[in-house]
This record gives sequence, C-alpha cells and structure tokens, in this order.
Amino acid sequence: MTTAIEINCTTGEVIERELTADELAQREADAQVYADKKAADDKAAADKAAAREAVYAKLGLTADEIAALAD
Repeated sequence: MTTAIEINCTTGEVIERELTADELAQREADAQVYADKKAADDKAAADKAAAREAVYAKLGLTADEIAALAD
C-alpha cells in the first residue's frame, strides 16, 4: 500500500500512514493528467521536428547548412 509521510516541523514528529481512498483516487487522477499532458507534449515536439525536416527537404538544405545559417 502507498503511504504518506507527515512531518511536524515544530516538534519533529514523523508520522507515516496509509493513504486514504480519496488520496489514492486523486493520485491516480493526477498521474493520468500528467501522462496525457506528456503524451501531448511529446507529440507536439515530434510534429515540430517533422515539420522542420520537411522544410529542410523543400529547401534542399542539410541540417548542417541550416545550422551554419543560424550562426
């Protein structure tokens, strides 16, 4: 089971406890939101890279030539 660690900064008391059902559900929901966002970001980055490569191909320039122009 997953646990939560609570630390009382005033007393230094450390309490380790099991997560509640609500906390577990929220953790799963947060993980799903993160996974969805990461997948969307990865797809956007791949799409951008593909578009960049398409432009290079249309211009007939290599990546090295494009890099030289950017300097």
